[in-house]
Amino acid sequence: MSKKAVWGIHSGRNSEAFSLFIKHKVIAIGWNEMGDLSKLPKNREAFKGRVVSAYPTAKPGAIPNFTGQLFRFVHEIRVGDFVVFPSKADRQIYIGRIEGEYKYRPDLDKHYPNTHEVTWLKQFPRTNFSQGALYETGSAMSFFLIKTYAGEFVEALEGKATQEPISTDETVDFVVGDIEQTTRDYLLKTLSQDFKGHPLAHLFGHLLGAMGYKVKVSPEGPDGGIDIIAHKDEFGFESPIKVQVKSNDGNIGDPAVSSLVGKLGKDDHGIIVTLGDFTKQAKDFSKSKTNLRLIDGEEFVDLILFHYEKLNAHYKSLLPLKRVYVPEPKAEEGE
Repeated sequence: MSKKAVWGIHSGRNSEAFSLFIKHKVIAIGWNEMGDLSKLPKNREAFKGRVVSAYPTAKPGAIPNFTGQLFRFVHEIRVGDFVVFPSKADRQIYIGRIEGEYKYRPDLDKHYPNTHEVTWLKQFPRTNFSQGALYETGSAMSFFLIKTYAGEFVEALEGKATQEPISTDETVDFVVGDIEQTTRDYLLKTLSQDFKGHPLAHLFGHLLGAMGYKVKVSPEGPDGGIDIIAHKDEFGFESPIKVQVKSNDGNIGDPAVSSLVGKLGKDDHGIIVTLGDFTKQAKDFSKSKTNLRLIDGEEFVDLILFHYEKLNAHYKSLLPLKRVYVPEPKAEEGE
C-alpha cells in the first residue's frame, strides 16, 4: 500500500473545480488551450513545444513548470496511486485512489478538461495532519508529487494517528508558502489540541469581551447547555446572548442547534460555536431563526484574527502570531 505514489492536486485558486472533483469522481487540471494531451508524443519536448505554442505570452520560467505538471499528469501517474486533495471549499482533506488512465473530457468542464477517474476513500479535517503535511499540500503548483509527508496521508487511510503536537511541530517556524492558509491551519489545530472543553468557552468569552460585551462564563461541569451569557449593558438588564461552545471539529447537527433554541427566552439571542462545521439541516434550521447565529471554525478563526490585538497577554502567549506583509500572488496561466 505505502509503495504507491502519493500525488497532490488543487481545484483552482477559488475552488472552481471542487464540484467537478467530488460530483464526477475525477481529478482534473486546466490548460484547456493544450487540447487532448493523449495526442502528443510521449516525451517532454513534445509537451514543451505545445506549451510554447498554446501560451505564447507565458514567462520563460513558467514553461518547464507547465510542461512538468502536464507530462506527469498524463504519463507518470498510475492507476492505484493515491491523490490528496486539500479542499478550500470545505476545508477538508480528501484522499482518493486513481482508477483510470488519462482522459480528455471537455464535456465535464471545458476549463478543466484533463482528467483521471478517482475513488474518494476518506476525508479528514485539516487539523488531523501535521503542519508540515499541510504545507506540502499547499504547493504553488496545481498538480505535484507529495514526497516528504506521503506516509502521513497513507497512514491516515489506515486509521493511524500521525498528527504531531503543535509544540514539537518545527515546520511551524519555517513556513514560507501560503502564509495566510498556514496561519489559519495553525490556529485551528492549536484550538483543537490545546483548548478542548471548557478552555474554548473561556477563549470565546474573552473574544466577546474584546467586542465590548459583559461576559459570564459558566463554571466547569453541568451547565444546562449554556456555556456563556453575555450582555451589552453593565448590569445585565438587556436581553442576554446565550452561547453554547462545542470544541469538537466534526459537524454539528440539527438536534444540538434545536436544543439551544429551546433554552432561549422570548427576547434572548443564541450563538452556537464549533471548531468544525454545521450540517446542511442545522444551517437550514438556523435560517428560520432571527435570534440564532452559527459560528463555525472558519469564522472563529476570523474573529481571533480580527480582534487579536485586543487579546490579553495570556491568550497571545497561547496563540502567538506576528503581523507580516507578503506579496499578493498572481494566478498562473492555464490554471
